[in-house]
Amino acid sequence: MNDLIIGALALLGMVGLIYAGMHVAIALAVCSFLGVLAIKGSFLITGRMLALAATESIDSYIFGVVPLFVLMGFVVSQADIGRDAFDVANRMLGRIKGGLGIATVGANAIFAAITGISIASAAVFTRVAVPEMLRHGYTKRFAYGIVAGSSVLGMLIPPSLLLILYGILTEQSVGDLFLAGVVPGIVLAIAFGLGVYWMARKRPDFAGSSISEDVAPLSAAAMGRKALPIVLLIALVLGGIYGGFFTPTEAGAVGALGAVLIGLFRRALPPGRIWRVLTDTGQVTAAICFLIIAASMYSRMLSLSGLPEFLTAALAASDIGYWGIVIAYVLLVIAMGTILDSSSILLIVVPLFYPIMKAFGIDPIWFGIITVIAVEVGLLTPPFGLSVYVIKGTSPDPALKLGEIFRGALPFAAIMVAVLALILVFPWLATGLLGR
Repeated sequence: MNDLIIGALALLGMVGLIYAGMHVAIALAVCSFLGVLAIKGSFLITGRMLALAATESIDSYIFGVVPLFVLMGFVVSQADIGRDAFDVANRMLGRIKGGLGIATVGANAIFAAITGISIASAAVFTRVAVPEMLRHGYTKRFAYGIVAGSSVLGMLIPPSLLLILYGILTEQSVGDLFLAGVVPGIVLAIAFGLGVYWMARKRPDFAGSSISEDVAPLSAAAMGRKALPIVLLIALVLGGIYGGFFTPTEAGAVGALGAVLIGLFRRALPPGRIWRVLTDTGQVTAAICFLIIAASMYSRMLSLSGLPEFLTAALAASDIGYWGIVIAYVLLVIAMGTILDSSSILLIVVPLFYPIMKAFGIDPIWFGIITVIAVEVGLLTPPFGLSVYVIKGTSPDPALKLGEIFRGALPFAAIMVAVLALILVFPWLATGLLGR
């Protein structure tokens, strides 16, 4: 059988197994093994090749950045820094129409700059912000939709776990990817804030007809105490990376240590919380490790089959052109977001399409930013919508329905698509800070 056909069958088989409910990493590993076996015809060679791929995929200094930033994110979440970010943002923005919602977006943007994990943001602000918004007349769908929408900022504003993963897969500078995510992240946060303001004023049927804005008093000293840990962590992590003091991996270690020290100083990390942080970090890191190992096997199988090179040549010979390829890719990623989680999508599409985009001369940093934004749209769309499920699981309201959260998140998914289109048309929004 032709190697190209074997590669295509392995790819289709993997998609079929995932749709049937098999775990993504297992589907990747099984289809990669069978594909390489069919190409090489030897169990011994196949076993050695895939064992080498598994070892090389995580035997890298840069990979240490993943557990370190995951640890920092969970420590920050458990140390109530998210609540402080909301209090500060609410004090600054709360008197505007829809101010509590805008404050939630702002607090999520701040929280994203020190965590990089969307599900942590979704869990924290479901508990912190939603009760306040409901008390001030916001509808359930609007309040939960704001939290779901703004939680995706955690995967775009650096430090971002998805950008780290993309950097590992494509061997791009994680520092450059972080820098490239700054402007798109700010643009998206501003767009969300404007969207909340417009809906609060113009769509009372959706947002709530009796929204009231009264801000709890907060002295300058209290604001300073709440803002100081946030400013210190952002300066420590991002300032260290962009100032040339740390590599991203070292910044993850320093940031995790800083978050732990702040939590201990504030007495917000009793032994029970520390144990929860460590177990959650271990579970997330192990899951990501398994996915990266399986994706490395999958990438080797694709290279052996010659499928990426064949697709590159076919697309080059087609008439759809540059924009046709880019738009088709973005639509594919958004569609995959309806059934898969963000990391799995990256691990499936990037090894297949990155060589194609390189052949067309597309900037790999810009390609990474549009990939992450397109992937994040999937966090808000049914039937998967990971952020929506996290919010449902975290909410204390037993009567809350998934459909209500999805309806509330829909306008924010539309805003994300609009911002994605903006960055497609104006690539310098992502690459301008890099001088490209």
